[in-house]
Amino acid sequence: MDQLGFDFGVMPKRLVKVTPAKLATWADCPRRFRMAYLDRPTPPRGGAWAHNTLGAVVHNALKALFDQPVEKRTPEHAVALLHRQWKDEGFRDAEQAAVYRTRAEGWVRDYVERLDTSIEPVGIERWVSTPTQKIVAEGRVDRIDLRDGELVIVDYKTGRHALTVDDARGSQALALYALAARRTLRKPCRRVELHHLPTGTVAVWEHTEESLARHVSRAEEAADELGLASDTLAAGGDPEILFPPRTGNQCTWCDFRRSCPEGQQAAPTLDPWALLAP
Repeated sequence: MDQLGFDFGVMPKRLVKVTPAKLATWADCPRRFRMAYLDRPTPPRGGAWAHNTLGAVVHNALKALFDQPVEKRTPEHAVALLHRQWKDEGFRDAEQAAVYRTRAEGWVRDYVERLDTSIEPVGIERWVSTPTQKIVAEGRVDRIDLRDGELVIVDYKTGRHALTVDDARGSQALALYALAARRTLRKPCRRVELHHLPTGTVAVWEHTEESLARHVSRAEEAADELGLASDTLAAGGDPEILFPPRTGNQCTWCDFRRSCPEGQQAAPTLDPWALLAP
């Protein structure tokens, strides 16, 4: 069989499964990656952050809106869905929570008023996946539209700062979602959009094959690094050497701050509502 050019003694290299969240966590801090995805039992996490609660509630309300028949996709019904999804986790008190609930009502109402709610997205919170030469990139997309025969990736944002074209262009998550949606749904996908509800703005980027390839290359490099570190850890490697802390301002809101002395020294402790927009 060797004369035919086959080598049955070499197994193909296992593709590493990654999500944009995993890649971002690795880039942010290898120690945090280890604690989040490898340590068992998982170290205790910190409590809820109000800004994360706010974002989750808005996302869930918009998801629920598209589960409704077209005639019910009104701004008023969207606000009612937000009330149904609302939680006070992470806020200072009920009074503060009420202030931000009112803000979120305005964001959702204004967004739905501008939106063509007669559209039927091809995906809402849709899981998509695609293999590349070295990885399987996968993740859950907020919304996938079909416009003029092409898929469009829509990502809702509720952060305190407006977003730009550069944010859309540079988002590895959106690029990987575009590739994964293309393969999962068998239609072309190049356009990615960041819908920032607090400002009502939409940041748009049209990818080329070259720009998508650059994002894949960076993702594969990171996957090689985290895969090697993970395999070496499983073989008995030193976790402190393989997954060192990467300290900075991000240590302030790290879920595993209580288990990381270096992180505690690097950044001050914040109240759970400190990252809300003023």
